[in-house]
Amino acid sequence: MKPPAVPLEKITALEPVYRLTIPDDYLDENGHMNMRWYLAVYDDAGYPLAQRLGLTPEFHARHGSGGFDLEHHIHYLSEVMVGDEVVIYARLLGFHAKRIHYMMFMVNHTRGRLASIFECVTAFADLRVRRTAPYPPEIAARIAELAAEHQRLDWPAPVCGVMSAG
Repeated sequence: MKPPAVPLEKITALEPVYRLTIPDDYLDENGHMNMRWYLAVYDDAGYPLAQRLGLTPEFHARHGSGGFDLEHHIHYLSEVMVGDEVVIYARLLGFHAKRIHYMMFMVNHTRGRLASIFECVTAFADLRVRRTAPYPPEIAARIAELAAEHQRLDWPAPVCGVMSAG
């Protein structure tokens, strides 16, 4: 099922979190980027988003913490070819004491098209006990700030409808 269309200029008004030129080894037998690499690109883009929230490698090392992805959904909307430059934009949709719900948009900058949408629920984790845990207050404040900023956007997020942070 195709998600509702979002004008590209609405997505590209978000702050970009990651940029990549697709390498030759992402090619599949159909002549485009293999679907396994979409998740890899989104995973790589998740680190700058986490860092924006204060969840840096140094923070995690100091606190014995990390993150557990709980659920994903990917829409594949248009082909990405080897050599194309893609830019990932992120939008925070909601949050809970232990979880965030967000989307990432893969824009094929080379071709001027939305290539893919990734939706995810992820949890903060105390790696000393390998369990989810509440975000520390300073991180929760940053999450709340970004969520408030993104809730003011004038376009509905094209969510799949089965995920939430709550």
